[in-house]
Amino acid sequence: MSSAPGADAAPGSNPTITTTTQPTEPTGPTAAKRHMFSSLRNRNYRLFAAGAVISNTGTWMSRIAQDWLVLSLTGSATAVGVTTALQFLPMLLFGLYGGVIADRYPKRRLLLVTQATMGLLGLALAVLTLSGHVQVWHVYAIAFLLGVVTVVDNPTRQSFVVEMVGPKDVRNAVSLNSANFQTARLIGPAVAGVLINAVGSGWAFMANGLSFGAPLVGLLLMRKEELHEVELTPRGKGQLREGLRYVASRPELIWPIVLVGFIGTFGFNFAIWLSAFAHGVFHAGAGTYGLFNTAMAIGSVAGALLSARRAVTRLRMLAGAAVVFGVLEMLAAVTPSLYLFVALLVVIGTFGITVNTTANSTVQLGTDPAMRGRVMSLFMMVFVGGTPLGGPLVGWVTDTYGPRVGFLSGGLVSAAAAALVGLAINTAARRVQSPT
Repeated sequence: MSSAPGADAAPGSNPTITTTTQPTEPTGPTAAKRHMFSSLRNRNYRLFAAGAVISNTGTWMSRIAQDWLVLSLTGSATAVGVTTALQFLPMLLFGLYGGVIADRYPKRRLLLVTQATMGLLGLALAVLTLSGHVQVWHVYAIAFLLGVVTVVDNPTRQSFVVEMVGPKDVRNAVSLNSANFQTARLIGPAVAGVLINAVGSGWAFMANGLSFGAPLVGLLLMRKEELHEVELTPRGKGQLREGLRYVASRPELIWPIVLVGFIGTFGFNFAIWLSAFAHGVFHAGAGTYGLFNTAMAIGSVAGALLSARRAVTRLRMLAGAAVVFGVLEMLAAVTPSLYLFVALLVVIGTFGITVNTTANSTVQLGTDPAMRGRVMSLFMMVFVGGTPLGGPLVGWVTDTYGPRVGFLSGGLVSAAAAALVGLAINTAARRVQSPT
């Protein structure tokens, strides 16, 4: 397996920052022929993607059913927020340790354990609900346990992508993973709504638990000899600190992680803003809220597929896309028209997923394979863990000053952070290019 850019530099060294990140791959006419679905030529990745779309659909079904169940049990929107917070809390507390585990053990074997555990937790909630014995503390406990499993599953799944497809197709695979997830976001809630109305939340949980059988079968059918082998990190002291020092010594890793931290904390609070706009600005109901989410999902799928065609990742493009994302949020915040607001949500979804996939592939390709689990755990901890931290602040601004000010402030912070990161990248690049 060829090493990714930056992988040859020893930890603690001071590599130069580049504005383009790409592995050794063909250029010219060959590169121009890169296909939107090139990763699917790989049998192992086809199995992975097929299993993922089924389990992702089940996950979205479970999210809708879980919120509805908690609301039915308690009548409290705060209780729904507590459930979500409990699912994110382990990532904030233990996220970096998940990366250490991902680097120590074979990732395919780890995923078999994590995916099976998630399936069992889903089935446990289904049994409790269908038997009529479910209480809100059961939902809280299972949400927290799912979060604990995700601490290991997330960095393992993220870093396993390059082992399936190799560095040449990692951008394409990361983008297709996002398209996969967003497609499930379109399908899962709709199916869950029908299922909950017809037979109750318990069967949605049952479908989610059973859906994890698909990725388990895919993992078992993979050809191990076709995986790109990565040297595992032996057990030792100080591996967590080593991972942090590794990132700190590489600007090409720091800046994407810093940027997604700001975007995730302040720019991705759509559950707060979209519900507030539907109710408080456009004076509409749940149907309009659903329309808003569908518009964003459509834009996200389109953005992910467009990213899949991209052969080169540039840090400047990442910063530029993040600036546009923030500006679009500010425009949506002040638009008086419902139809224009929906149209802007489609484009916001496109640029939001572009930022996410570009940052993800940039960090993966710029990381030594032996460090990838720890680096991706930091990436996911900053990106995913930032939302529940920023949520209360953004929610307070939205409640106090109105939905428009709340949405505007999130876009403003996102755009300002992206502009500063872009300035830092350009400054570092000019220092490298100027003679000493």
